[in-house]
Amino acid sequence: MNQNAERLERIRVEELDSILGVAFRVLDDGFVRVVDYMGSDASIVQAARVSYGAGTKRVQEDRGLIRYLLRHRHTTPFEMCELKLHVRVPMDCWRQWIRHRMASVNEYSTRYSVAIDAAQTTAPGEWRSQSVGNRQGSEGFLNVGFGASLSEKEKELLEHSRRVYEERLRSGVAREQARKDLPLSTYTEAYWKIDLHNLLHFLALRMDLHAQEEIRSYACVIGEEIVKRWCPLTWEAFKDYRFESLQLSRLEIQIVQAATKGDLAGASALAKGFGWLEEGPGGLKTNRERQELEEKLDRLHLPCPWRRQGS
Repeated sequence: MNQNAERLERIRVEELDSILGVAFRVLDDGFVRVVDYMGSDASIVQAARVSYGAGTKRVQEDRGLIRYLLRHRHTTPFEMCELKLHVRVPMDCWRQWIRHRMASVNEYSTRYSVAIDAAQTTAPGEWRSQSVGNRQGSEGFLNVGFGASLSEKEKELLEHSRRVYEERLRSGVAREQARKDLPLSTYTEAYWKIDLHNLLHFLALRMDLHAQEEIRSYACVIGEEIVKRWCPLTWEAFKDYRFESLQLSRLEIQIVQAATKGDLAGASALAKGFGWLEEGPGGLKTNRERQELEEKLDRLHLPCPWRRQGS
């Protein structure tokens, strides 16, 4: 053992320590809370500058390095930070959550324990309409009067499924089989441990406006209430260079270049050549690449060439 090596203290973040164990409410009966964490912005800097020993002591230099690392996708230093969360989430939302495989997970077992007696419910004004242009998304809300009818039927269904489940348990049916008809709105709980690099990837996808509203609610709490406190310099860089930035493909760059020069006809010709302006019975056929570029043009306050020409 090297007697000259200095003892290192565990890195602590006061802002995160102040909410350790505090449950942030999500949806009607869900929550997210921090169980434990490892590292901070300083750990990222330390890992990136390991060849320099102690590294820099100036916050501005740390900020610049973190922004450089994130901007150029140097991901390993961000893996030096880990976060352990305790979450309570509806099972259908959890199905999307668990698709993010780069995490350690231990979930509440309904084979071993009785299922949590809680399910997500929907208020009359919260029933969403199916999106026309996005087969896996929603847009707008259904009539509140009709929503009240749906909410009442939902309540009946949830109460009935719970009664059936509990009757099976009382009759001696094995828990692993008795649970099979529980609705996906039933809440489950889990411990979820993930490094910061993969957490940022999760947040980029699940905070996005195209993500399902329920999981977006959880992601926004994790980002704004937890990561922002834990690693503020990284959070700032993440918002600037990833979440609130724009990425243009080679094809999109060609169209934007033509549009900014005022050559709207040329920009439309390019889009047509890319197969983005195919006509259907009701006008332009649905094309996700074109629609994504339209959103980007709107954010940049640039004219959409084919809209202008009415094609």
